[in-house]
Parts: sequence; structure tokens; C-alpha cells
Amino acid sequence: QVQFVESGGGLVQAGGSLTLSCRASGSGFNKLDIGWYRQAPGKQREVVASISKDGYTNYVDAVKGRFTITRDNIHDSVFLQLSSLNREDTAVYWCNSVPLRRPEKWGQGTQVTVSS
Repeated sequence: QVQFVESGGGLVQAGGSLTLSCRASGSGFNKLDIGWYRQAPGKQREVVASISKDGYTNYVDAVKGRFTITRDNIHDSVFLQLSSLNREDTAVYWCNSVPLRRPEKWGQGTQVTVSS
């Protein structure tokens, strides 16, 4: 029922920062725990940050201390602030529920490319 549209990606040099936005449509956003997923070339998609409907956050070790996830339930939005970027952060990033719901529905994602 909830659909997501990601934006904000781009090309950034190593050490730089960037903010991704996720805008949800449809009803039920406030009931979902939301994560930012990413898939780097040659790797499987993984969730790197999540935020519960109540605002509790979790991060994978690879991004802990560098990424910050926030949500705005009034505007049905989730954000991911990325800092101290490195080449390993190069990936397509999506937002979606955590855990994923069936059937899985993915937006187009947004590309983050880190140069060095």
C-alpha cells in the first residue's frame, strides 16, 4: 500500500557528505519501520540503517557513526545523511520497510557514487 520514491543521490568525492530523501505515498507509513537499503556492484542488497515507527535507529557497523537516519511522520518522509563517504559507499540506495513486506515493491532507488 505504501510506495517510496528516493532522491538526492549523486557524485561526491571521498570524505564528502550527501543527504538522501525518501518520500512515501499511500496510507500506513506511520505503522512501518523503515530502512535504507543499498546494493553495491557485485554485492547483495543490504539494509544499512533503519528507524522504527517510534524513532529507534539501527546501523550496520560499516556506516555507524557516519550515516544518520531520520523520519518525519507528518510528511511521510525518511532521510539519510551520509558523511565521511568512501568508495565502499558507492551503491544504489533504496528506502523500504524493515522487514520487507510481501509482495516486495521497490522504487527506482538513487545512485550514490563516491570518487577517490
